[in-house]
Amino acid sequence: MTKLLAAASLTLAAAGLALAALALGAPREDTYDLAANLRARFEVPKPTGVRAGAVGRFTGKVFELENDRVRVRWRLTFSKLTGRAVAAHVHSGRVGRAGGVLAPLCAPCRSAQRGTTTITHAQLSTLRRGRAYVNVHTKRNAAGEIRGQIRASEAPDSSEPPPPAPDPTPEPPPVPYP
Repeated sequence: MTKLLAAASLTLAAAGLALAALALGAPREDTYDLAANLRARFEVPKPTGVRAGAVGRFTGKVFELENDRVRVRWRLTFSKLTGRAVAAHVHSGRVGRAGGVLAPLCAPCRSAQRGTTTITHAQLSTLRRGRAYVNVHTKRNAAGEIRGQIRASEAPDSSEPPPPAPDPTPEPPPVPYP
């Protein structure tokens, strides 16, 4: 009986090590952080009647999936618009040029709203090259009231633990051996 338990334990241990090796050797998802500061002066065409201080912020995290799809988790904040935000989108387009919608974010929108959308790897390439922007639409400025160009950066590798913090307490002196 003891030999049977020992053999079963060794088998389980070997299986556990094999799974751990597979997990460590598996490629991780590439992730990117997204950010954009939204202002009325960046919008094309120029919005009308926008109050001073109309601003917004878009942040997101991109997770590449295996099926030619990319998941984007996002957060959008804004303030001092001419009215309620009726919609917000991610558009393709260089600075100073309007472009088509890549992905809807919300409709209607509220500040501090969060969500998830899915895009293709080709659309992710557009984001990474700085050729995409976020804008927020209002009834008064249906083409967009505030806009910000998206900046993408590689997210830090979260699979490695951070280095340990230094211990604030000093190490006691060694005790002499009697």
